[in-house]
Order: sequence, then structure tokens, then C-alpha cells
Amino acid sequence: MWQRKKGEEEEEEGGAMAWRGNISKSLKELRILLCQSSPASASTRTFVEKNYKDLKTLNPKFPFLIRECSGIQPQMWARYDMGVERCVNLDGMNESQILKSLEDLVKAGGATKA
Repeated sequence: MWQRKKGEEEEEEGGAMAWRGNISKSLKELRILLCQSSPASASTRTFVEKNYKDLKTLNPKFPFLIRECSGIQPQMWARYDMGVERCVNLDGMNESQILKSLEDLVKAGGATKA
């Protein structure tokens, strides 16, 4: 479930978090690569556990791919139109930084379509 801080309900209803529902409009695919046990992937694992269900509910037909591989550095790959891909290294990021990185990837995809 999305963690809300005091005062965020008003922002969300006003569109500050509306990008979550636009993932399927801005991206073709999202891949998250992580290690099942390494400390470097701990925040990424927690992010997936807390956010996957809500993101999938908002974008039911969108391919969210979670790939686990022993020893891999956590990464998030966004695929856009025409096969263009962007990667963000998630190593050392906390959950809110990962969420912000996802938001930036989604907004970058929306900007290319505008």
C-alpha cells in the first residue's frame, strides 16, 4: 500500500500522484532487476513488496516485470516507443528515491509523446 504522510491525501487527489495511473500510457514495459538476498537490493525488494499491487491495479494490462538474479545490482529499466530504453541504477536508493525515479521515467515517456 502507498505510504502517505500527513497532508498528502489532498495532493494525491489534486494530481500529484496521478502519474501512477499513466504508466501504461507512457511506457511499453518496466523491468526491475534485483537480488533476492543482497543488502544492496533490500530497498528495491521492499519497494516491490509495498507498491507492486497498487501499480498493477492502476495499470492492469501493463507488463511489470520483476527479475530476480543472485548477486545482480538493483536496476529499473523502462522501455518506451520504438524500442528506446532507459536504465536507473537503484543501488543505495531508499524507497522514496526509487518511487521518484519511477515517476521521472514515466514523465519522460509522457514528454516524448507530447
